Amino acid sequence: MEWKSTNLTYRQTGYFSRLITDYLDEAENLSPFYSYPANAEGLRSALEARKAGKPVDRATLVSQLEEQYAGIADAFGDAPKVRENIASLARPNTFTLCTAHQPAIFTGHLYFVYKILHTIRLAEWMAEQYPEHHFVPVFYMGSEDADLEELGQIALGGEHLVWETKQSGAVGRMSTKGLDKLYHRIDGELSVQPYGRQLMALLKEAYLESPDIQTATFKMVHRLFAEWGLLVLIADKAAFKKQMIAVFEDDLFRQEPSRIVGESIDRLSKSYDIQANPRNINLFYLKDDLRGRIEKVGDDYKVHGSALAFTEAGIREELHRFPERFSPNVILRGLFQETILPNLAFIGGGGETAYWLELKGLFDHYRTPFPVLVLRSSFQLVEKQWMEKMERAGFGVEDLFRDEQDLMTELVKRDSTQTLSLEEEIAVANQYYESLKALARPVDPTLEEHVAALQVKAIEPIRLLEKKLLKAEKRKFGDQQRQIHQVKEALFPGGNLQERVENILPWYALHGPGIIKQLYAHSPVWGGFVVLVES
Repeated sequence: MEWKSTNLTYRQTGYFSRLITDYLDEAENLSPFYSYPANAEGLRSALEARKAGKPVDRATLVSQLEEQYAGIADAFGDAPKVRENIASLARPNTFTLCTAHQPAIFTGHLYFVYKILHTIRLAEWMAEQYPEHHFVPVFYMGSEDADLEELGQIALGGEHLVWETKQSGAVGRMSTKGLDKLYHRIDGELSVQPYGRQLMALLKEAYLESPDIQTATFKMVHRLFAEWGLLVLIADKAAFKKQMIAVFEDDLFRQEPSRIVGESIDRLSKSYDIQANPRNINLFYLKDDLRGRIEKVGDDYKVHGSALAFTEAGIREELHRFPERFSPNVILRGLFQETILPNLAFIGGGGETAYWLELKGLFDHYRTPFPVLVLRSSFQLVEKQWMEKMERAGFGVEDLFRDEQDLMTELVKRDSTQTLSLEEEIAVANQYYESLKALARPVDPTLEEHVAALQVKAIEPIRLLEKKLLKAEKRKFGDQQRQIHQVKEALFPGGNLQERVENILPWYALHGPGIIKQLYAHSPVWGGFVVLVES
């Protein structure tokens, strides 16, 4: 089935912060916080900077990816572009474009899919512009995140389904045990749809036949996007962490990252809300089912939530012997990503873009190229029935994002046969009081203020009457009000953007791979807010 698209600006939707809209408008006060603008010229500059900058350890990157993909049966059987892209990373003329997300179960929110497709589209565009180079889309899995409360649930049919598990630590390392209950709950609802059986087979392979969440997510993303050559990267490896030892030592022993990012935040916070704040130490200790914050207490380094403690010499030895046991938080994660990848652009949401703007000073300090920050595409999926209801009420696509009461006010004023505006009466009253001012002024100029006060008191009840007339008339339009409310509830669950609440599974069960292909086809290279209406 085809979908019809309408592109809106992020500002039109009313759901994006001033920081983000200012960034998109290239506001001058934000220019110190990024290296290159999110446009064609910015990516050209980023490409030149990467070519001239410090080299990436491509041999390690390729070997780790090959080892990772060897764990998936027939990983390249129907995905020759994946094999080709891995091999190409060994060559100095290959660069990546990257998005990132934690391993939320069953892909989490809809924007999980949107950001990946945007990354694929941007990589393809770069390949068209620079045919002498090779560009690889990468999904960097934040498998070390420990926020199970966020990552262990999905919304389905208006219900929040929660993975009941007592595991702790990095979510990516957690066993998939217990997900079978959620699988069967989902199966009962989705398997009756046209592509439900196909979807459930995919979920079974990914989540019920994998030892841990990061492997399950890896399989799921690979099966959905391998045809476009997307590489999934699990960076929770000693070989990658080893490349960050010098930075981790700076963080542990000198707190340099905290100081640098703190200075950027001081400047940024004068105009905007801050997305992420650094700690003195921005590392977690990661081992088995533990991911505990490292804190310096006196002369020792303690792991929050455990009895573990190290001397300075002890934690230094631990870092050099077991770098995989050290996990960067949000302040250092981006630097880690850009250290191990020959990357040009990071495609992220509003929150991600906001915290990346805090980090440029950190990249400058460690002489690491700062990527172009591209705000990911957003979509609003609108089923045919909802658009038809809006059109019957006399509204179009752009009106979907307007306040419900504003829509009803316009509808009633437009369709009512009654006089609901008292602007003429208010104008007459204002004229009357202006004439009184003219009479009073020559007698005593101070009386003009008295008349002005009387004018305000007289106009106020007329305005109140106008509101009551409109409210009373709205009751006659009950059917239209119920329809508009129904549409708003369906498309903006809980008053939020659909993409921040819903999951891709029901859409896939109904439309199959076609929904992914439609999203791909309509994903703008440079981002935007796209309303996709079922036709």
